[in-house]
Amino acid sequence: MLTALAVALVALAATLSPLALPPGYHDFADRRSWLGVPNAADVLSNLGFALVGLLGLAELRRGRLAVAPAARGAYALFFAALLPTALGSAWYHLAPDDGRLLLDRAPIVLCCAALMAAALAEARRPPPGCARAWPCAALAALGLATLAYAHHSGDLAPYLVFQLAPLALLPLVQTLYPTPARQRASIAVAIVCYLLARGGELADRALFDALGVVSGHTLKHLFVTLAVVAVWRGLPRHAGARKRD
Repeated sequence: MLTALAVALVALAATLSPLALPPGYHDFADRRSWLGVPNAADVLSNLGFALVGLLGLAELRRGRLAVAPAARGAYALFFAALLPTALGSAWYHLAPDDGRLLLDRAPIVLCCAALMAAALAEARRPPPGCARAWPCAALAALGLATLAYAHHSGDLAPYLVFQLAPLALLPLVQTLYPTPARQRASIAVAIVCYLLARGGELADRALFDALGVVSGHTLKHLFVTLAVVAVWRGLPRHAGARKRD
């Protein structure tokens, strides 16, 4: 099943290719400044990523998360990559252009790779002594390769499919392998939030014109933050940690 999914994703990328960046992509709806920060809503709405990243790393370091040992490194990368995700996206939105967009996307690729590697490690739970880091490293390298290809060729199809891959892989892994109900629910919530975020991104200006307070792209950041929170809070915790919560 996992091999079939990989083949389907490759076929999807080939079908979508070539996929160019839409004209006017950098022309976001909400250009308001606040306290001297240009495009303040799109810049400051990234703070949630950094907060979740710090909280997740703290729980990992303290041993509160009852995740499989083989998955700890991948989860550490996932939470750690949320910090440059916040910084990269904020830096991009200060003055959106193609060069800054690359720095925005690179840590997002690492988050996707780490989350997929963690899910696979949790499901398969390789025995002690097996190499644990290579799946995460391989997925991260693949993701960065799709980003480099997009940057140099202008074809976003492989990068987009890689970013969407967790939406298919995580539910499939949970179907194939025993998964706690809390974790299943958290991934379902995360997927719904991510889809809402994509909808907000596509309706950036329409939502800003309709609401007058917040744009679709700012809502995208907030919904993706909620997706990340759902993943984090859905992770199993040791009994002592649950009591302290």
